[in-house]
Amino acid sequence: MYTIGQVSKMFDLSISTLRYYDKEGLFQELNKEPSGIRRFDEQSLEALRVIECLKKSGMQIKEIREFMDWCAQGDSTLERRKEMFYA
Repeated sequence: MYTIGQVSKMFDLSISTLRYYDKEGLFQELNKEPSGIRRFDEQSLEALRVIECLKKSGMQIKEIREFMDWCAQGDSTLERRKEMFYA
């Protein structure tokens, strides 16, 4: 498990950006302690890699959230995810 500060350094992103991504629902299952402290596991780091890639491709946060939601739903959304890149 990684703290938000560690992840910030790993990805060269500000802590406020990571909090914003969380607030916008881009992390499906981000671990939070009862005190509200975020803990990032390997799954969260992989999600962040995808988010950053999609962001660099020009996708808006709304579209990224939709894509991440579809990913969480599994293989039944593969066609929709593929179509998103060809639209």
